[in-house]
Amino acid sequence: MTNRERFLAALNGKPQERLPMVEWADWWDKTVRRWEEEGLPAGLKNPEIIAYWNLDPMLQYWLRSAGEGCPRPKGHGLGIIEDEADYEAVRPYLYQDKSIARMVEWTKQVKPRHDSGEAVVWNTFEGFFWFPRTLFGIEPHLYAFYDYPELMHQINQDQCDFCIRAIHAVCQVFAPDFITIAEDMSYNHGPMLSKALFDEFLAPYYRQVAPVLKDYGVSILIDSDGQVDSMIPWLEACGIEGILPLEHQAGVDVERIRREHPDWKMLGAFDKMIMHLGEDAMRQEFERLLPVMRSGRFIPAVDHQTPPDVSLENYRIYRRLYEEYARKAVQPEG
Repeated sequence: MTNRERFLAALNGKPQERLPMVEWADWWDKTVRRWEEEGLPAGLKNPEIIAYWNLDPMLQYWLRSAGEGCPRPKGHGLGIIEDEADYEAVRPYLYQDKSIARMVEWTKQVKPRHDSGEAVVWNTFEGFFWFPRTLFGIEPHLYAFYDYPELMHQINQDQCDFCIRAIHAVCQVFAPDFITIAEDMSYNHGPMLSKALFDEFLAPYYRQVAPVLKDYGVSILIDSDGQVDSMIPWLEACGIEGILPLEHQAGVDVERIRREHPDWKMLGAFDKMIMHLGEDAMRQEFERLLPVMRSGRFIPAVDHQTPPDVSLENYRIYRRLYEEYARKAVQPEG
């Protein structure tokens, strides 16, 4: 099988040969610097590090909704708008056709690797919790659900229309293997918004995007850190098919998710916080995940970026165990 065929077979519940072995997020710069001190060839970029570890390549394009000339926030967590007048002022710099054109050009460039099956290709769009937060800033965004509800709907409809235009444009070249909608709308105790707010301000826009992707045969996953278990039924009702990265330190229980949501697609879930502890701890973690790995529609991977406390040698052990369990997961039990 090609890497692409293997990935799609696993994601759609029919794994064969072995499960995919992937790193879906770039490595931290501090992790890479440590590895260089311990023997990783210096100056490698993410695709070259993927090749160094002989992992299955994944190519991602993140479509930014803020285009050329858009003002930048003055600091982390700060916004660029406060009200409707500010939004109208920055709107010419958002949702630009030239941003979609760059995405289409990138898609044409990677088409040979996609068509040959060498690489999985996926796109990321900024979501209906994520992008208003980018515009308002973290704290004002949470007030905006109540203070500026009409503006919130306007932003999300504009963002929705932008995503749909991009999907149609890219799929004229080829349909990506899956897409993620970036949200990060949970923390370690659960969602950052109520179901009532979700249903009013996010669900209508997922329900517009999801059928378009379904028509092209593209799986749609949410990217949200934190404790996401309680949110899964909300997402399923809107046509969302899965989620990543399933952070174990936030209490995410993939075995319970699989019992309650047998068709739910999942990527991630390997606890990054134990990787520095060595082989016994990592083997125990793979054993924890093995029943879900065998269930299908689950691709195990580090549940976010590998932290810099993981040595080159420990990652080498992780990579060896990863392949062992990727093969074990598709073999008959016993």
